Amino acid sequence: MLFSFIGLFGAFMALPLIYTINNAFKPLDEIFLFPPRFFVRNPTFTNFADLANLMANSWVPFTRYMFNTVFITAVGTAGHIIFSAAAAYPLAKHKFPGSNVLFGIVVLSLMFSPHVTAIPNYMTMSVLGWVDSYWAVIVPSFAFPLGLYLMKQFMEQIPDSILEASRIDGASEYRIFWKIVMPIVKPAWLTLMILLFQQLWGTDGGNFIYSEELKTMHYALGQIIQGGIARAGAAAAVALMLMSVPIIVFLFSQASIIQTMSSSGMKD
Repeated sequence: MLFSFIGLFGAFMALPLIYTINNAFKPLDEIFLFPPRFFVRNPTFTNFADLANLMANSWVPFTRYMFNTVFITAVGTAGHIIFSAAAAYPLAKHKFPGSNVLFGIVVLSLMFSPHVTAIPNYMTMSVLGWVDSYWAVIVPSFAFPLGLYLMKQFMEQIPDSILEASRIDGASEYRIFWKIVMPIVKPAWLTLMILLFQQLWGTDGGNFIYSEELKTMHYALGQIIQGGIARAGAAAAVALMLMSVPIIVFLFSQASIIQTMSSSGMKD
């Protein structure tokens, strides 16, 4: 009974995804049909062909938009994981004066909306001369406070006896961090990878990037969506493209997270 109840809710939550997939393959007459149909009756690839044609005729090649998105997402995600883990390790395993105050500031920063820090971030990027560059989007992602909080909470569960044994064997702190701590907290940084990937994949550069050749794929596809009724089919294909990549990354990472969590419970 319980599993049937949970399965019912799971199917309900999957409805937007199923509708988006069906909508991407609908011809225009089915897209504008009222009342709308949930499932496609006459599937077609015309929407994707129209999208490819629009991208081929754009001023900036679509491959450039794709490169910008992949570069920002990959560097921003990897950098955040490294910085948050490196900052969380001393807070979790090396108690020093002021560590509790620093962690309290991190917890407090979780309460602030990104809109609150938008102006300070812009001023900082302007002083550094990084406005209208990749780094204006990448560097602020390194300081995502949730990452440090999550990594610290996971690292505190690592038994100190394991670290002490490694130091007795002559392992340096860097070796302990990379070879012991990071594999143990794999569920934490895989979770961060999913969160940051989703956030950076969907960014359009905001108020930081102005040059067309530095814009992301989300921006380019967003311009197509704003094209009006004539581009409704291409817009449906765009929605599926923007949704599919984060879902694929999540599906591949989810298996690793579950497997690691099931085998990483450690006690003194």
